[in-house]
Amino acid sequence: MNLTEVLLLSVGLAMDCFAVSAACGLVMKKFQLWPMLRLAFMFGLFQALMPCLGWLAGSQFYRYIHDFDHWIAFGILFFLGVRMIWENLHSKKSSQWIDPYRWQVVLALSVATSIDALAAGLSFSLLEQSVWLTVAIIGLVSFLFSWAGLLLSLSTGDRLTRRAELAGGILLIAIGLKILLSHLAG
Repeated sequence: MNLTEVLLLSVGLAMDCFAVSAACGLVMKKFQLWPMLRLAFMFGLFQALMPCLGWLAGSQFYRYIHDFDHWIAFGILFFLGVRMIWENLHSKKSSQWIDPYRWQVVLALSVATSIDALAAGLSFSLLEQSVWLTVAIIGLVSFLFSWAGLLLSLSTGDRLTRRAELAGGILLIAIGLKILLSHLAG
């Protein structure tokens, strides 16, 4: 993947962070620097750590699946994208249970929003992708999108949340399709 593709992947993965951060911002109702920084930092940190774990797991069995790795990468990204779109269209999310002031809640949300990044990390090992720069970009983009979600929700409410999740799902499918087509053509 080139830098543009890594940035697009990062944006796709960060959409869950954006949406959950926006929901947290709705609960907070006003600007609060430290709780907002903590939430955005934790989301960015977990979005960077999970692909590392996926990459480590995937690199252990790469030699066994080298001949069809592009199909696996496509399948993972396609599945993640379809799941994001499905959840966006069929769930009635409520931010009432979210308490962004509690560490346990922030930790649980950080893990929940980064599961997709774990699966994406598997595809890095399949594509022989350099993981360190990629995860740094994913973490930074996730932090920035989380921060933006918090700030935007304070001024716009939840209008942007559902659109962001839908766009993220479409983006992940497009990246998976590009990986598949580039391997089949080459």
